[in-house]
Amino acid sequence: MKLPPIGQLGPFIALLIACAFFATQSDRFLTGSNLSLILQQVMVVGVIAIGQTLIVLTAGIDLSCGMVMALGSIVMTKVAADFGVPAPLAILCGIGVTAGFGLLNGLLVTRIKLPPFIVTLGTLNIAFAITQLYSNAQTVTEVPAAMTWLGNTFNLAGTEVGFGVVLMIALYLGVWFWLRETAAGRHVYAVGNNPEATRLTGIPTERVLLGVYVLAGVFYGIASLLSVARTGVGDPNAGQTENLDAITAVVLGGTSLFGGRGVILGTLVGAVVVGVLRNGLTLMGVASVYQVLITGILVIAAVAVDQLSRKSAR
Repeated sequence: MKLPPIGQLGPFIALLIACAFFATQSDRFLTGSNLSLILQQVMVVGVIAIGQTLIVLTAGIDLSCGMVMALGSIVMTKVAADFGVPAPLAILCGIGVTAGFGLLNGLLVTRIKLPPFIVTLGTLNIAFAITQLYSNAQTVTEVPAAMTWLGNTFNLAGTEVGFGVVLMIALYLGVWFWLRETAAGRHVYAVGNNPEATRLTGIPTERVLLGVYVLAGVFYGIASLLSVARTGVGDPNAGQTENLDAITAVVLGGTSLFGGRGVILGTLVGAVVVGVLRNGLTLMGVASVYQVLITGILVIAAVAVDQLSRKSAR
């Protein structure tokens, strides 16, 4: 039986090592309640990272994802609070706005041929400004119960598990199946590997790219709902670090920043690795600045491994 490449095994190995280490440092780490808490803490970034992974697979990047998520949460909560719109319709409004930003990013990348880094850096600032202006920089507190339902938990074998966590895992499994088993999913990898060769085979590369950016926007909208569900409010100051956290999860998960290589489930593991590190270091009483330091070192190490593996494969 052939083992998966080290790039795919790396995230799982890192997760196991981190869990083993923190288990020796704190008796509370391996408790069901703590492990459930870690998953609840990473579910928003985890869902954002699904969209980020799809874009990175096409050799792009999205710096706007966190602020677009924050805008989606403000739109859905304010539409419900200010206009009395039913929660399901208000949620669709928020997801529609985030998908619209994905469409804008995709059009600028595919039609005007602007670099994804520059495009999403610009839309990050646009989303931030709109969020602050629309909310008057005020938190929306009158949130319908239907919007916070995913923040509730249910008992599973004596451990409280969040409904939002279940949704996150279901989304990962769905996207994994789509990328692995469908022609559309394989086209995403093909565009990331060699867009010109893919175009010459008859695959509409621009349409694939545009679809990826719009789909990523939809996932940011779902993350908006999870953010509201977890905090119980629409926070205009949310999302300011989620873009870097999502990129960190993607890189630690083994997806190549050069496009065309990666497994979506690795991103989930990458997100959990970051959550485990922060949770474990907190239990040890380590200052948060060291958590950021260690995360930065891991990102550089992961990109270096990817670069070295690409060179050795040539």
